[in-house]
Amino acid sequence: KSALFINKTVVLTGTLKTMSRDEAGELVRLQGGTVSSSVSSKTDYVVAGEKAGSKLADAHRYNIQVISEDEFLKMIYR
Repeated sequence: KSALFINKTVVLTGTLKTMSRDEAGELVRLQGGTVSSSVSSKTDYVVAGEKAGSKLADAHRYNIQVISEDEFLKMIYR
């Protein structure tokens, strides 16, 4: 188990190409992170897939790092 997302909160939004959001959430949890269903000032990352909506807008409003599915996979499998 890696500590990539230890003490980090991740929000998943939009449609992911290579996995379901449940599967992506499990990867975050395996890396020590927490998955949230809503964006707040305590969110560390927003993983944005296709057709990401209001959560992506919230991430920009709170100045939270937005990462693509490809970037997320590179972080997980580096």
